[in-house]
Amino acid sequence: MAEERTGREYRMEELAEAAGITVRTLRFYRERKLIPPPRREGRIAWYDEHHLARLHTISALLERGHTLSGIADLATAFESGRDVGQLLGLAATEPPAWTEEEPVRLTPEQLADYFEGEVTAENLAAALDLGYLATDGDDIIHISRRLLDVSAALVRQGVPLASVLAAGHQVRKHTEALTELFSALVHDHLPDEGFAGAMERVRPLAKDVVEAELSMSLDRRIRAEKSGPDAE
Repeated sequence: MAEERTGREYRMEELAEAAGITVRTLRFYRERKLIPPPRREGRIAWYDEHHLARLHTISALLERGHTLSGIADLATAFESGRDVGQLLGLAATEPPAWTEEEPVRLTPEQLADYFEGEVTAENLAAALDLGYLATDGDDIIHISRRLLDVSAALVRQGVPLASVLAAGHQVRKHTEALTELFSALVHDHLPDEGFAGAMERVRPLAKDVVEAELSMSLDRRIRAEKSGPDAE
């Protein structure tokens, strides 16, 4: 029985056009094993969304100064299933004890599965600039599993990933301002406890305040929309 396939597939020329590169460049990437082999049907080579996501990842990394040699090593690690940290000679590290966020290692294929059809060079560049995606040598890591899952959930709800990232940029500005506010409270009123220790103690209280205020703000907005002139 033939294997059932889902998702769009591309011929070489179509894939190159979708990725914004030339067919010659695509052939070069394939020869350097920067992308997985295509599925073959007779003499026709078929590529899929995972290949497109890999090409967008390559473009984003090249824009940030990564070499093709380094990207090729990363691609080899992805394909062989080896730990990328081991490939780069990096010791396994745990997140600092004071952080609540869990970083996530992702291959381009896994990233494509999270954001089907939304993994573009522009979105990857925006995520790198925002700090959602970080590089550890040639490794790609999402800095927060919670943010990754929430971003993917918003995309599944129909919000474009570009808009999610733009909103994340605005949220970052507001949360930095809130951090400064609570930092000032600690400096002004808890000067003898040591800043780091006092902030760790105040942290859950600050989060509760922000969550409650956001919840009430959303309540007010929903109530206003429901009671507006066009409300049924």
